[in-house]
This record gives sequence, structure tokens and C-alpha cells, in this order.
Amino acid sequence: MDFILPPTTPDGGIPWEKYLPPLIPRLNGTYGQYNWNPKLLIPESENISSAEVNCDDSGFTVQVDVKYFKPEDLMVKVIGDFVEVQGKHEEKKKEGPGFTTRQFNRRYRIPKGVDTMALESAVSPDGILIISAPLLQTENSRSLT
Repeated sequence: MDFILPPTTPDGGIPWEKYLPPLIPRLNGTYGQYNWNPKLLIPESENISSAEVNCDDSGFTVQVDVKYFKPEDLMVKVIGDFVEVQGKHEEKKKEGPGFTTRQFNRRYRIPKGVDTMALESAVSPDGILIISAPLLQTENSRSLT
């Protein structure tokens, strides 16, 4: 494909920074007329999903912050090798018509060796959803009495 340039080009070439935003901005400073700040590029820690996933000798555990949801707004289900957490909360606006909706969907891979049939979930008083499942018992791990 050929690009047709105008018959006259300004001395020094076309000042692209005047017409196009920079494709890869510097982390700090300016590029042409644009000012960049690292806060624009890096999400703040408050916006990052707060979930903790552990799998050790005691079993598999997922802890999810759900303080803005009631237990009846949450659904936990096992689909294949994943545990899926869904939350949906609707409330009527205090003033005027309409609803405010808050929802999320998260999936966490269940490691091999976890007993998915014994998976349990509960919400703590602090608003933390705790999903836990023990490891499968193997013949080597059973103690003979």
C-alpha cells in the first residue's frame, strides 16, 4: 500500500506528536504536549481484586473479600477444575427511580489432589468468603491403626 504525502512537507518532517498521542508513553514527564504520570499506567492497590488462594498440606483455601454483598447475593459452584464465585447485589436508589447494581465473577483453578466433593464455603462476620476443601486421601497418607 502506498501512502500519498502532501506535495509540501514542513522542514524537519511531520510533527506527529502534535497529531497523534504517543503509543508508548514515558513513565514520567512530557511527550510533546502530553503529560504522563505513573498513576495513569499502574492500577492502585485498592482497585486490585483482594483474593488469597492457598494450597498446602492442610488443603485448598480461597478467601475473597465480599463485604459489599450479602450471603444470599453469592453463588459458589464447581465447574470442571475450577471453583466459580459469582456475586450480584441490586438495591433501589434512595432518591428517584432506578437500581444500583454491583456484581463480579471470579474463577479459581482447583489443584489436582483436592477433594472437590468436600468443598465448603462460608462468609465470615468481616465479609470474607472462605472456600475450603481438603486434599484427597491416598493409600500412602492413610494411617493404619
